[in-house]
Amino acid sequence: MTNISTTDDPVAETDYQRVQRSPEFQDLRRRFRNFVFPVTALFLVWYLVYVLLADYAHDFMSIRVSGNITVGLLFGLGQFVSTFAITMIYARWANKKFDPVAEDMRRQIEGEDH
Repeated sequence: MTNISTTDDPVAETDYQRVQRSPEFQDLRRRFRNFVFPVTALFLVWYLVYVLLADYAHDFMSIRVSGNITVGLLFGLGQFVSTFAITMIYARWANKKFDPVAEDMRRQIEGEDH
């Protein structure tokens, strides 16, 4: 892919700009945003709730569930579990729904055969 236009027009768009404006690329961006933004917002809310509970709800967070295991400890471990779960969900989603479309676009842009 070349960034130099073959026309004499000094403001001719580059290949990158042409691809960026294409409906296929816009759809790919929309798919990405529709997945990533809600999941990110949900995780940030979950994290903020954990931090606020840890700071302001000491009695609740120190409730013993079993032995020395407290609600706060379970919420803290839940942060790690949710991080790994989100990563696995994203990887599965990207492999099935995002990467094949992006790869197809890349082949088209680079002029490869399918």
